[in-house]
Order: sequence, then structure tokens, then C-alpha cells
Amino acid sequence: METAVIVDVVRTPSGRGKPGGGLSGIHPATLLAGVLTDLLARHDLDPALIDDVIGGCVTQSGEQAGNITRTAVLAASLPESVPGTTVDRQCGSSQQAVHFAAQGVLAGAYDVVVACGVESMSRSPMFSNTQGKDINRAPLAHRYPEGLISQGISAELLAARWKIDRAALDAFALRSHAEAARTAAAGGFAAELVAAGELTADETIRPQTTLETLGGLRPAFTDEAMARRFPEIDWSITPGNSSPLTDGAAAALIMSESAANRLGLTPRARFHSFAVAGDDPTLMLTAVVPASRKVLSRAGLGVDDIDTFEVNEAFASVPLVWQQELGADPARLNPRGGAIALGHPLGASGIRLLATMVNHLEQTGGRYGLQTMCEAGGMANATIVERV
Repeated sequence: METAVIVDVVRTPSGRGKPGGGLSGIHPATLLAGVLTDLLARHDLDPALIDDVIGGCVTQSGEQAGNITRTAVLAASLPESVPGTTVDRQCGSSQQAVHFAAQGVLAGAYDVVVACGVESMSRSPMFSNTQGKDINRAPLAHRYPEGLISQGISAELLAARWKIDRAALDAFALRSHAEAARTAAAGGFAAELVAAGELTADETIRPQTTLETLGGLRPAFTDEAMARRFPEIDWSITPGNSSPLTDGAAAALIMSESAANRLGLTPRARFHSFAVAGDDPTLMLTAVVPASRKVLSRAGLGVDDIDTFEVNEAFASVPLVWQQELGADPARLNPRGGAIALGHPLGASGIRLLATMVNHLEQTGGRYGLQTMCEAGGMANATIVERV
């Protein structure tokens, strides 16, 4: 069987996902096209060799509708022979794109493939594709008569049921900004970043963050009906311990090891194991736990064998619950900060995690990295890579 390898992985800086943000003036297809162009420009590769481009995007409406990946392929002036498709596994969309790409290589269906993702939350706001409707209530009423709940309420439930108080949530958020700021100041993100427009650095990192400023923020998801339904909630999730609305794009060049050797390209990492899992769609954000256990089991590895973990910080309660359940060394968890500081451009976040993880392994000499992220509907992807 072929080995699937990562030749390169890059991302744009994270732009604030609102009008006036550093990437808000760029059409999302143009944003993704720029990343594809920059990724391929770093290598002497004939783009006609690309078998497919698989992209993630969550809000596939407005400017992000109509198979944005194919639009970006054409906007990047790649040969018309290069196809593209767009997948949606909610926040894990680009991580799923990576899985599909690498699994296509392992199956012998691809030699050279690009996995990518994009989200412009400033131009295609979250939930704009549902037009404000609860699209799940009617078909799921027989199974969940009280209805599913928002991710913010789910994050509150995690904090309450795992007894993670506001102080711990804010302390974790402070660490995220501190580690991201430290890494940025040391040039640790330089190898993964490609400029987009005039933006050359993440504008979501807040080095000036303090526990005092975080402690002064009000809970973001208070709801009287939810308080009656879930009296255990303490209302501790705030904008400060949640990921911000973010614009961004990312891409990875993936191929078979034999193709890399034939083309004279040096792999940076190889894919070791993959998993995807479902869990309670009401708790929604907990599937990172079974997904991580599944991928470790498939890899034949234990938690202590992994040198770094990237657990997406959609909300601080998610990685903190994950850490409790897996018993992982907290120093290895998001050591360069996470989405609270680095942003969460939904359709691109999976590859953002991959870019940060691969660079961290290279810069620290680590061998294995595991990434996982929670997804709406109670799902999660998990991936283990091995530095070459």
C-alpha cells in the first residue's frame, strides 16, 4: 500500500471575521485561490499533475456557494483539467478534506492531491445559509422532542458537567493568547503563513489580554428557557474564552511517497491514522474524546506517545474536557495557542491545525502529532501524523 505524505501545508493569517477585518475585503474564492497559488509556487510542480482539489467550507451560500473550491481552482489559473469539490463536515470540513485526500492516495485513486479550506465569516456570516430557520427540529422531533441546542449552550453544559469553572476557562484563554503571541514574536508561525492582501500576521492574537479583562466579560449565551432546561449551567462561556469570528484559508499538498520521490519533492510528514466519530448531538462538542481514542487505538499508540496535540478551541471547555478525559500532558496541548487566539475560520480550521502542528513537530523535533476538532451534530475528526 502507498504511504500518503504531506509535502507542504500553509495558511493565511487569521483576519477578524467582521466588516473592517484584514481579509474582509477579499472574496472568499479569491482568498482560497491565493493560498493555492502560494502553495504551488513554493514547489517546482506542474499543476496539471494534480488529480483533485478537495476543499472544506461550512456556510456554502452567497459568495461561498456553487462549489467554491472549483471556483478557486479556476481563479488561481490552474489548468482547466484540475477538478475541485467542496465538502461540509461543519467545523471539521477541511480536516475531512485532508482525510479524503490522503485516503484517496492510500486507495491508489490519487497520486497528487490538494486539500484546502476557506471561510469568510465577514462576507458569508455563520447561519446565513439557514435563513434563521431551525432546519433540524422537524425531522428530528421524534428522537429529540425538546430540540437540539446551540453550540454555545453545549459549551456551557461541558463546563458545568465536567466542573470547569469560569476561572479555569479564562486561564486557558489567557494561555492561548500568551502562547500564540510568544510563538508569533519568535517567528514560529513564519513557515506556515502566506500573506493575503495586505495582511501578513494573525490579527486575532491579543498579547495584551489579562485575567482581569477576561473576567470582566459577560456570558455570551444566557437564555432563560435553557436555564430552566439545564439548571446546572453557571453561564461561564464568554467572547473571551470562545473562538472569534474569523476569515481565513489554508491548503495542504498531499501525495503518495512514491510520487514525491519521483518528482524530487521532500515530504514533511506522513499520515499515520484517521478516525471520525459521532457522539451525543445535544452535548455536541464531546466527540473529540471518542474520536481521539479511536485514532490512538488504530495507530497502536498511547497518549504518552504523542508529542503534541491540537484540539480546536471552539470554546475553552472543549480542550479542557478532552484533557480531563484523555489524561494528556497539558503542556503538550495546543502549545502554540489555539483558536481562541489564532481564530476559527470554520471551513479552513482543520488545515490551520495541521499547519501549526507540522511546524511545531519540525521545530521541536517531535515525532507524532494528533489533531481533533468538534463539529456540529455531535461529530469529530481525528488525525495522527508522523514527522518525516
